[in-house]
Amino acid sequence: MRFDLIDLRLFLDVHEAGTITGGAKRSHMTLASASERIKGMEDILGVDLLVRDWRGVQVTPAGRTLLHHARGVLQQIDRMRGELDHYGKGLKGHVRLLCNTSALSEYLPEILSAFLAQYPQISVDLEERPSYEIADAVRAGMADIGLVANSADLQGLEVYAFRPDPLVLIVANSHELATRASISLSEVAGYDFIGLLEGSALQEHVTHHARRAGKQLSYRIRLRNIDAVCRMVGQGIGIAVVPKAAARRYARSARIKRLSLTDTWASRDLVLCVRAAEELPVYVKKMMEHILSSATSR
Repeated sequence: MRFDLIDLRLFLDVHEAGTITGGAKRSHMTLASASERIKGMEDILGVDLLVRDWRGVQVTPAGRTLLHHARGVLQQIDRMRGELDHYGKGLKGHVRLLCNTSALSEYLPEILSAFLAQYPQISVDLEERPSYEIADAVRAGMADIGLVANSADLQGLEVYAFRPDPLVLIVANSHELATRASISLSEVAGYDFIGLLEGSALQEHVTHHARRAGKQLSYRIRLRNIDAVCRMVGQGIGIAVVPKAAARRYARSARIKRLSLTDTWASRDLVLCVRAAEELPVYVKKMMEHILSSATSR
């Protein structure tokens, strides 16, 4: 059996992307080359690794076994590279970091810019996902570090406190609800909402809990970022659920009022999660330590 590291990385990329086309793009190769490599791996093993259909690909039982070993091999190579880089011209590496909407919009840009300036040879894949997906990805070895709401299932992961991150309701200063100090989502389900684009981690979180309460929220418009949401709310177009940190930052410029949400799911903390800190490559540990150096408590 002769697989090289490029084969293993490609197979992981195809699995994570859900298509050979997407995996080829992640691995920086043509579709024809990626397809030929996957077919070559299957020919060597004498068994199908992927089930292909019009929706994409799914791994077979043999493919799942290969995924398990491929992750182990590549993680070991990453650890070796990180440790040997200490003897070279500085720490090198590539970190896969997943985070929810709040972490991405409120905290990580400043934190990561300082880290990347300090370590110019470390690069980062940063992706926004819902917290429950992030926890699953870290458990499966598809991400090195996750920043998630503590409401996610974190079983089997090492978890470190990062920041309090409660969600609040925002309304225009002139809105009829502006006299309230606190409120539940069920009480305001009949109002027009301003939301983020579908697929946003925060959007999915709010929609999920509205459905659990038997409510369906009506959105007048969905916008790309929280800044735009706050400004639209300030114009009296609708109300919105956003992180408290964002509501505080835009309160004056957007002319909005924040109301505490009494729902238990809105009182949450951001946490950092990893599979096993002691097994992480040196450069991932450095990023983890840097992120946690800015941690705050309630």
